[in-house]
Amino acid sequence: MTSTRTSPVRRLAAALLTTVLLATGCGLNNGGSVPLPVSPGPAGTVPELEGVRITVGGKDFTEGVIASYLVEFLLAAAGMEVSDMSSLAGSNSFRQALVTGQVDIGMEYTGTAWMSYLGNSEPIRDPQGQWEAVRDADLAEHDLRWLPPTTVDNTYSFAMNRATAQETGVRTFSDYAELVHTDPQSAVTCMETEFSVRRDGWPGLAEAYGFEAAAVPTPIMQPGIIYQATSVGRECRFGEVYTTDGRVKGLDLVVLEDDQRFFPVYNLATVVRGEVLDAYPQIEDVLAPLVDLLTNEVMVEMNMRVDVDGEDPALVARDFLEQEGLVSVD
Repeated sequence: MTSTRTSPVRRLAAALLTTVLLATGCGLNNGGSVPLPVSPGPAGTVPELEGVRITVGGKDFTEGVIASYLVEFLLAAAGMEVSDMSSLAGSNSFRQALVTGQVDIGMEYTGTAWMSYLGNSEPIRDPQGQWEAVRDADLAEHDLRWLPPTTVDNTYSFAMNRATAQETGVRTFSDYAELVHTDPQSAVTCMETEFSVRRDGWPGLAEAYGFEAAAVPTPIMQPGIIYQATSVGRECRFGEVYTTDGRVKGLDLVVLEDDQRFFPVYNLATVVRGEVLDAYPQIEDVLAPLVDLLTNEVMVEMNMRVDVDGEDPALVARDFLEQEGLVSVD
């Protein structure tokens, strides 16, 4: 997820990326190589993949970069010649690169694809149902193959510091709605501009939980400022956050439970071009361990190591795979 969700209008306005396909190989050769060396894990390389070129793409925010590196390292350890096109500027750039074939594979969020790329106005709040709907639509429209999703769900929520949690007793959005009913001025909630007007953001949240949005003071801030201000608790008693952002844990924020499941599901899953997967179906088996290993808790920890501790995202991703026995480091 980027710091803002990409709306359909912005998607249509995005500039198309230049498509320059090579005659051989399954990807472009205009990216760099994997950022750090890796060697095969106990399973060794995959003979059918040895020497095959593939381009991995991703988005330019912490979780997007880490996700790209996880895919890159696993494919490289399997024997593929990986070209790195992680850190593409925003969701639209990554999506367009994938659709046009400039990128062969990467990780994406189900909710982003469903609402921003495929143009649907209403989310499907059942995670499996959302993934299946995206899988079927992208297969039919673009021959993009969605592999089984992880349980990572980088969706919206509100957070508060420990003192506010103790003082108000708020733990769920239903509790938050009750606080708004009784004392709206004490529910000062900081948010981004886009969230404040999105149907799957502030207006829809107020409708779903039955409170008056206009009664709540809602300072508009940039994401980085929201996290810091919420941790202090003066300007922002509550703040809009993303559930797997490392700053949530790093700043010891308490995240509200979406007890009525209002927010869309943003499960992280691998997406690969159909012709690539048809030619090299072994790719799915190589990446399959990520489905069970990647959880919100795991992703928060990796994000925190980058955003709070200042570590290199490539090193964080490689460490994780090495600890899980999926790659080795000489």
